[in-house]
Amino acid sequence: MAEFFHLLLNIDQSLGVWVAQYGAWIYLILALIIFGETGLIVLPFLPGDSLLFIAGAFGANGLLDPVLLAGILIVAAILGNTVNYAVGRYIGPKVFSHDYRFLDRKALLKTHVFYEKHGGKTIVLSRFLPLFRTFAPFVAGVAGMRIAMFQLYNVIGAVAWIAGLVTLGYFFGNVPIVKEHLNTIVLIGIGAAVIPAVLGVLWKMLRRHPDAA
Repeated sequence: MAEFFHLLLNIDQSLGVWVAQYGAWIYLILALIIFGETGLIVLPFLPGDSLLFIAGAFGANGLLDPVLLAGILIVAAILGNTVNYAVGRYIGPKVFSHDYRFLDRKALLKTHVFYEKHGGKTIVLSRFLPLFRTFAPFVAGVAGMRIAMFQLYNVIGAVAWIAGLVTLGYFFGNVPIVKEHLNTIVLIGIGAAVIPAVLGVLWKMLRRHPDAA
């Protein structure tokens, strides 16, 4: 755990050590990290965006093969979402058939309808939002989103996310000003992704409060 947090906070230094230490095995290690972040809802803290960006920069340096890297990580991201969806799909029927006090069945039914209408966009856009990309496929499974529809947008989202960030890292990761302020850029990027979503949720809660009262 401590090592992963160190990797997250010092990604530019740590990944270089990992590449030197593990050689070709680094592709499998990175794939497992991406799979864990997207496929296991207990691991949303794993590095995602920053890891892809830095890995792309290492591709530009010749330390990693960017095409092979992107291909392997796309597969890992697709499999991760698929596993996460399958777990939600397995749990889903139990949620709808049992009366759990801590679950609002009406809300779940509304979620099901929402995913039928807008689930594709949600799956694609959540790829670029830390935390949300870990939970979106699980919720899609619980909501009963059709698997064909899910897999279509799962693949589109994985390709856009992995290829996009690896490409950005390849072309811009070694720019001096970017390298010097990489950790700051990573933190700003995470904040820019999470803060608007959190504010949106809070705004909806505040708007509902008068009605609830």
